[in-house]
Amino acid sequence: MKLFDTHAHLLDAQFDQDRNALIPSFPGEGIAGFLEACCDANDIPKIAALVALYDHVFGSAGIHPHAADTADTASLLRVERALTNPKIVAVGEIGLDYHYDFSPRDAQKKAFADQLDLAAAVKKPVVIHDREAHGDVMALVSARRGKLGGVLHCYSGSYEDAVRYLDMGFYIAFGGALTFKNAVRQRDIAARLPLERIVIETDCPYLTPEPHRGERNDPRLLHLTLEALAGTRGISPEEAAQATFDNAMRLYGIALLFI
Repeated sequence: MKLFDTHAHLLDAQFDQDRNALIPSFPGEGIAGFLEACCDANDIPKIAALVALYDHVFGSAGIHPHAADTADTASLLRVERALTNPKIVAVGEIGLDYHYDFSPRDAQKKAFADQLDLAAAVKKPVVIHDREAHGDVMALVSARRGKLGGVLHCYSGSYEDAVRYLDMGFYIAFGGALTFKNAVRQRDIAARLPLERIVIETDCPYLTPEPHRGERNDPRLLHLTLEALAGTRGISPEEAAQATFDNAMRLYGIALLFI
């Protein structure tokens, strides 16, 4: 059984003491690979170095809504240039965050729209962050229907919106929150969506699954999310693992690159 973590932040400072030991250990723990998600154009050189160092690590390039006010022409050009690297496989993490509003909403929407257009132009999938901004995210993505694909990271919207995203060619990602006691709606959505359009992620070091909440998350705990997904659907973990791994390969277009 092998798993692929479709969204991780192993370059976070919380991993500074053990990153170089952890990442090489993942294949032996059943984690065949992961995607290091970018949040700031300044992170791109570090991600490029990481994916060059490890065969089982892939990356994205993009500007997170928290940093949207930095998404000027020069930063967007850095994102575009990074996407010429065959192991930088997606535009992200991009989107809207109306919970924290660390950047003005107008700046968030412009940065999101610009990066959606970039992804469409270079034919790369997008990794979408949507926190309490469901209507505006849907509107901006729907306006580019047929030109984009990608994944809704840590999905927190409705079942009806999830179906609309599937109809536009997107995947839905579930993380550690799927294991939380109060995640009744998310488990219901995970049970009802087509399995061939679901992927799993950690968003580590955040969103640690039960029973490890309060601890640092990392891809070795991805199996807990997998088991929750399998339980909601009444299938074996092995079946869920194979499906979500295959889905991740299609989402990021990396099957031919992956060892």
